[in-house]
Amino acid sequence: MSPSPDPSNLTSRIAALLNLNARQVAQTVQLLDDGATVPFIARYRKEATGQLDEVQIGAIKDTYQKMVELDKRRETILKSIADQGKLTAELRQKIESSASVTELEDLYLPYKPKRKTRATIAIEKGLEPLAKFIFSQRENTVERKAASFLNEQVATVQDALQGARDIMAEWINEDADARQRIRNLFEREAIIRAVVKKDKEVAGIKYKDYFDFAEPLRRVPSHRLLAIRRGEAEGILAVSISPDEQTALERLDRQFLRHGSSESIDQVAMSIKDSYKRLIKPSIETEFENVSKQKADQEAIKIFADNLRQLLLSPPLGQKRVLAIDPGFRTGCKVVCLDAQGNLLTNDVIYPDSRREQAQQTLLKLVAQHQIEAITIGNGTAGRETEDFVRSLNFGKTIPLFMVSEQGASIYSASEVARQEFPNQDVTVRGAISIGRRLMDPLAELVKIDPKSIGVGQYQHDVDQNELKSSLDRVVESCVNQVGVSLNTASSHLLRYVSGLGPQLAQNIVEYRAQNGPFQSRDQLKKVARLGAKAYEQCAGFLRIDQAKNPLDNSAVHPESYAVVERMARDLKCTVTDLVKKTDLQKQIKPELYVTETVGLPTLRDILAELEKPGRDPRETLAVFEYDERVRKPEDLREGMLLPGVVTNVTAFGAFVDIGVKQDGLVHISQLANQFVSDPRQVVSVHQKVQVKVLEVDLQRKRIALTMKI
Repeated sequence: MSPSPDPSNLTSRIAALLNLNARQVAQTVQLLDDGATVPFIARYRKEATGQLDEVQIGAIKDTYQKMVELDKRRETILKSIADQGKLTAELRQKIESSASVTELEDLYLPYKPKRKTRATIAIEKGLEPLAKFIFSQRENTVERKAASFLNEQVATVQDALQGARDIMAEWINEDADARQRIRNLFEREAIIRAVVKKDKEVAGIKYKDYFDFAEPLRRVPSHRLLAIRRGEAEGILAVSISPDEQTALERLDRQFLRHGSSESIDQVAMSIKDSYKRLIKPSIETEFENVSKQKADQEAIKIFADNLRQLLLSPPLGQKRVLAIDPGFRTGCKVVCLDAQGNLLTNDVIYPDSRREQAQQTLLKLVAQHQIEAITIGNGTAGRETEDFVRSLNFGKTIPLFMVSEQGASIYSASEVARQEFPNQDVTVRGAISIGRRLMDPLAELVKIDPKSIGVGQYQHDVDQNELKSSLDRVVESCVNQVGVSLNTASSHLLRYVSGLGPQLAQNIVEYRAQNGPFQSRDQLKKVARLGAKAYEQCAGFLRIDQAKNPLDNSAVHPESYAVVERMARDLKCTVTDLVKKTDLQKQIKPELYVTETVGLPTLRDILAELEKPGRDPRETLAVFEYDERVRKPEDLREGMLLPGVVTNVTAFGAFVDIGVKQDGLVHISQLANQFVSDPRQVVSVHQKVQVKVLEVDLQRKRIALTMKI
């Protein structure tokens, strides 16, 4: 974060805006300026922030950065106007008290260096005094006055009057109050309209709902606005945003027209109409195009981020020996066996459709040879058929079978990350490995894939890509640090999201591990190249070492608090290991006895929670899920069928559910519950197991309508 010239003023403004205590904001801003990450501050600096959570800290960070940029722009504008010799005390006060970029730019507009306009051309012709004369609206001698301005460049009275009107139109456009009046009208009454372009009806049939569309802009939901904008970008729709023109002109007339019947009033009225249609309306319309798109982007990005968080925090199977199958009857099913750490043991190809007996023998042999504890199958083409085949086998013991989403597996298998991990395997084997690892630890595997390829969210390719990436990176960082990372097994791609690290330090950790063997303690991190004291402070608490000599190294207790735990152990006349293992000892601890200037009750309560369950995984326990045996493809569906399903995506208009027919069905927002639902996220989440009923199956349009009103 770049420091502000007046941080105390900024933090007080942020506190008021976010309804937070000024001290909380000031402390948080200081920590951010010192290089602390949001997860670190939320977890290990609760005393300083007053226990603000990640969302609040993130809001402070974003607002602070925006205000710093606003103040930079303010200084630029003040300097520009001052250099022109036009900065009055009143104007300075208005600029310094402006709270938004829009307000600032309105004030700056009359002083902004301009390209050549109709008004500047008229001024060059000497017509500005005539414009001032007319704009005063006191005289009826307009044409006689205009005649006195005729010269080589101004041939007729009408030319003079036109030039004067051009100048007045620009004055009206540059009036901050006038622009705000029209802006307020747009905000309350603007209509967004879309019509199909000539001869685009067939090519743009998917946008048929918007061929003749009109709706108040303030009521258009984000998904609808993004769909309209996509249709516009593809050249199918012509889109406009505007309020009623007559109402807009009446507002401007009330501001600029004087009562009376002078000839000058007619000229000003003409200038007002020209200014609105040619200058103000296009400018404010563009502004509202951008603002409405930005709001729609923010909503879509928030939905995407929420879905991604739920997906990344999906229940893991844990460290089990897994056999994973990437189904494909025609080209064969790719089979891999992974050890409990996700390392590849072997791979093979089976053909359950054409060489069934051989496929049976291969799977039975692999399960026995590698002591397989779970089997997982990708949910793509032939997934259900492969599931049936595997369930028909007798392995001599019960082995749980799971179906996992293949979304993004092909992206991973062809990526640089996959090539680095498995340089000697082809893409099909890498894809099967990814499927197996997704079962074992979804978070550790999915962080290797661009979130946009995971298959959650809506209109992700239409929203601001920088904002999307920033938001999704923050979600990944939050999830990784919330769960914690195994220092001795994590890939460099997972480690880079740990607080305080990044790509280079993550790679340095992996290289140190390869050269020196597994880490024995967190303190050993200090020996990693370029991992200094600040990075160590930020990352250490989020890294776990299984079977470490010091049990706190496998917990969320930060090394800076080890001394506190050691003091607790000394007071109870036991070891730290005893304290971790024995709940009766933990119950004897009185946290208030260990409060210091730097360690308060919030941190002490976190420490006690960790002693009770060190290194606990916050994710839920994985449960086996089975699709309905009756359905394999959309043609098997019948209206009224009750089916189990898994939510794969949540959008603003409903939820998509996988019911095992290779095509997700949609539960529209109106069908999510028996009561009114304003936001689907209040009812469902990604990976949630649900019961649905088939409402309608449209095979031609490839649409399946479902309901949860059962």
